[in-house]
Amino acid sequence: MKQYFHIVTYGCQMNVHESEKIAGLLARLGYESCDKIEEADIVVFNTCCIRENAENHAYGNIGMLKKLKAAKRNMIIAVGGCLPQQIKKAEELHEKFPFVDIIFGTHNLGKLEDYILEKRARKKAVIKIEECDGSVIEGEPKLRTSYPNAWVNIMYGCNNFCSYCIVPYVRGRERSRCCENVIEEVKGLLNEGYKEITLLGQNVNSYLSPTGGMKFNGLLDKISSLDGDFRLRFMTSHPKDFSRELAEVIAAHDKICNCVHLPVQSGSDRILKAMNRKYTSSDYLKKVEILKKYVPDCAITTDIIVGFPGESEEDFRQTVKLVEEVDFASAFTFVYSKREGTKAATMPDAVPEEVSKRRIMELIELVNSRTREHSARFVGKNTVVLCEGYDEKKGLYLGRNEYGRMGYFESKEDVFGKFVDLKINKANGISLYGDIVNVRG
Repeated sequence: MKQYFHIVTYGCQMNVHESEKIAGLLARLGYESCDKIEEADIVVFNTCCIRENAENHAYGNIGMLKKLKAAKRNMIIAVGGCLPQQIKKAEELHEKFPFVDIIFGTHNLGKLEDYILEKRARKKAVIKIEECDGSVIEGEPKLRTSYPNAWVNIMYGCNNFCSYCIVPYVRGRERSRCCENVIEEVKGLLNEGYKEITLLGQNVNSYLSPTGGMKFNGLLDKISSLDGDFRLRFMTSHPKDFSRELAEVIAAHDKICNCVHLPVQSGSDRILKAMNRKYTSSDYLKKVEILKKYVPDCAITTDIIVGFPGESEEDFRQTVKLVEEVDFASAFTFVYSKREGTKAATMPDAVPEEVSKRRIMELIELVNSRTREHSARFVGKNTVVLCEGYDEKKGLYLGRNEYGRMGYFESKEDVFGKFVDLKINKANGISLYGDIVNVRG
């Protein structure tokens, strides 16, 4: 009899890709994927704890399975990822949700098969949280779900210890994959027909291959020189490590998308220092200047936190000023979220909730206005999108261009997975609408 799995993923592309690895492990055990959670024989929650909202969302969804578990006693529920990797969180999860069968962390994801077999053999919950041993596991099975896009880890962990960030504590220190293994994985994906590759790391700019010492700009150059019609993206870049050499490589290769995510977090030097970001606003603007010099039409996106402990009105005004000066193509904006175990969690002078709310709303309005302006620049022009799917509600195909803008269009033929030239006739927020000019093979 067939058995089915369902994975619930929280967080960023890193977690999306790790869910593909979890799916690969489950497929190797004979499970098949299903869309409806109530039909699953095993449900895996791949959690995120970067912000409190993501953590609370996971708790809520896990709790909703209590009745389903009572009705399907043989169903296995597993909770993994960043949330249980935090200090004492695994115990808290077990106490709060005793019906959860398996709890595992970020460093022992590859052992999920063993935990499932162990749980099948006994009634007690399996709780396994391991510390990072500094190793990099290669050859993990993956059941990819994002065609024509593919995610490729080039490194794991982080050494930056930004005062607000829990990542170094739940992901461990930086470990880079061998450049040869990364390049071979990308070659395999291109042979399978994938058209867009995104290189992943908490800070890709600090990549350093343990074999030969190849840096990130060298890895980008090697991959961009491979044969085939494909795009290359990467995330995330830390401003302190962004270099002229990297900008030159982006400029030298048409395959590298002219879109760089460069999180600034704040425009105030005082807050940047408190965040332990290791650069000033002036340093950041110099990096932007270098990027725009070599890649004039580059779409620069960013992350911004408001309401960091001690943030004054003047600090916030400096952030607004920087946003106006850089003219970001888009930005992800957040209210500071306290994470236990980080340095910022012990800082005094918490910003009142109503003040943070006012600031985030002002910032969102500014960012959205700039986003609309950037989108409007495409109207009347041609742009190339990679078709990623079909929107049933809109009755339109959709795909992103290299600048990250989503384009919607009609097509009589199925163009899924193909590059399409569009003539843009309307822009709405971050979305573009156009007509097909040409479909590339």
